[in-house]
Amino acid sequence: MRIELANHYGQERLPRYTSYPSAPHFSPAVDGKTYVDWLRAIPVSCAASLYLHVPFCRSMCWYCGCHTSVSKRDESIYAAAVRCEMQLLTNTLQHRLPLAHIHFGGGTPTVMMPEVFADLVGAMRSCFIVLPDVEIVVEVDPRTLTEPMTKTMAQCGVTRASLGVQSFDTLVQRSINRIQTFEQTAVAVCRLRQAGISGINFDLIYGLPHQSIDSCLETVEKCVELRPDRLAVFGYAHVPTFKKHQRRIAENTLPDSLERHSQSEAVSDALQCAGYVRIGLDHFALRSDPLAVAQREGRLHRNFQGYTDHQEKVTIGLGASAIGRLPQGFVQNAVATRDYLQCVATGHFATVKGCAISADDRFRAEIIERIMCDLAVDLSRVSHDHGRTVEEAIIDRERFERLLADGVITVEANRLLVAEDSRFLIRSVASTFDAHLAKGGGAHSGAV
Repeated sequence: MRIELANHYGQERLPRYTSYPSAPHFSPAVDGKTYVDWLRAIPVSCAASLYLHVPFCRSMCWYCGCHTSVSKRDESIYAAAVRCEMQLLTNTLQHRLPLAHIHFGGGTPTVMMPEVFADLVGAMRSCFIVLPDVEIVVEVDPRTLTEPMTKTMAQCGVTRASLGVQSFDTLVQRSINRIQTFEQTAVAVCRLRQAGISGINFDLIYGLPHQSIDSCLETVEKCVELRPDRLAVFGYAHVPTFKKHQRRIAENTLPDSLERHSQSEAVSDALQCAGYVRIGLDHFALRSDPLAVAQREGRLHRNFQGYTDHQEKVTIGLGASAIGRLPQGFVQNAVATRDYLQCVATGHFATVKGCAISADDRFRAEIIERIMCDLAVDLSRVSHDHGRTVEEAIIDRERFERLLADGVITVEANRLLVAEDSRFLIRSVASTFDAHLAKGGGAHSGAV
């Protein structure tokens, strides 16, 4: 039955619900002036998260859906622009915002020279109040991580590294232009731990060209040898219309939705047998990890980096394409690095689009986040808290009734529960409450 459902629902293109409304619904109506007004309304005592996007890699992985480009040069000019953006923020806020969480994403942040990275962290400590128990996460490409960079990260207080692995199958690696040996990954993990960076995350992908269940399981077996604290297991999103480099991947080498589902479930079963707890849709963590604890205690949240135990209401986005979140809504910087640099050089924010969050959006965002995090939601409670009714919550009644009939969800006393064996369809469940989805979903990935 579940296989039939994977076939039935798998062709739908749906948001990953790392935000609501999702990024395709951002518009130029929210600009730099809007951002300034929103920033000035942030309370002095409000703790925040910070996301810094580094849009450079040494080579292009053909599966990549991130905003990045290939660069062989030093990134010091870009880093200087980011420091200017930080100073502009401080001047606008007129106070130093406390930071509880910092995330360096990309691209590949570790392609920066160690001194450039250290300078950026120093600028953060100057422009913001970096709290003593701050979590600092850096995304890492094991193929290019050097020992000097590892030591610098540790000296700068980095607490967690997120390593891209994707697959150890050499055929798959050749087909996505990412040759990465197990030995390279093991050396990177060893260096990080020896330097005192104990939090280790791995990113894996299923649904890649030439990938099979067996190759997925072989990759998991090797990953478990290195015992990362967390793993994120994403389904490959093939959107060659939006990411032209993905056109190098032959579509006839990609598994169909049924095979994708089988790969995903095989990986999930293997990781759980190895002692990992399944977190929401696509994350796994050791039972002692803060993410697993947050799930047990009902404190799990979801943001653009995936699942998190952090719940700051403000996220500052720095760098080209970076997305920020404030109580009033979302803002996004210019995607093209050149446009970002030119804008910051004039002393203005590079905000080019965003989305103001309405009362209805907040209502639906809470429902969707609880479904994505807990596989359950008390519709009566959430509706009451937002002054709404349960009947108003459901947008796509036809889909909702179909999910009920298929046994994907049950509803008792207005408490919605997703069946454990239908966890892979939680995006489909969440979409029944999405008031923006009908306005266009072409940029979204497959539901399975």
